[in-house]
Amino acid sequence: MSCTDSHSPLTHFDGAGQAHMVDVGEKAETRRVARAAGCIVMQPETLALIREGSAKKGDVLGVARIAAIQASKRTADLIPLCHPLSLTRVAVEFLVDAERSRVVCEVTAETLGRTGVEMEALVATNIGLLTIYDMCKAADRGMRIEDVRLVEKSGGKSGHWLAA
Repeated sequence: MSCTDSHSPLTHFDGAGQAHMVDVGEKAETRRVARAAGCIVMQPETLALIREGSAKKGDVLGVARIAAIQASKRTADLIPLCHPLSLTRVAVEFLVDAERSRVVCEVTAETLGRTGVEMEALVATNIGLLTIYDMCKAADRGMRIEDVRLVEKSGGKSGHWLAA
């Protein structure tokens, strides 16, 4: 199936194969929620700096939380075909996993609207993790951001979806 096929699952292309912003004008406003997650793996010594709050740039997870929330609100500025959304809630949780020497970031984004918030949750997760990298890179340039993905979404015509 080509992207010019009118039955293409790639909704950001019109019948002529041109990129366009999807028309959501006829969609019902519903409560829409998306959860995304990912992690950043680092040296145990770097994780200790984060846990102790002794990184040179300060409270790493506090700054990363604010960065993630701010990023969620700027998603339409970063992803060209995303609709600007009025978010009703963005929650950012960090889990320090000492056994695997990593920090897990999970973001929940919510809105009452005509289109989903998956991109807002995914952008926020990435920016939260990138902020951790930025704040700790002087101690550990080998950190790895891994496994960023959509975990769950609900609302709208397609209903509830949960990652396997």
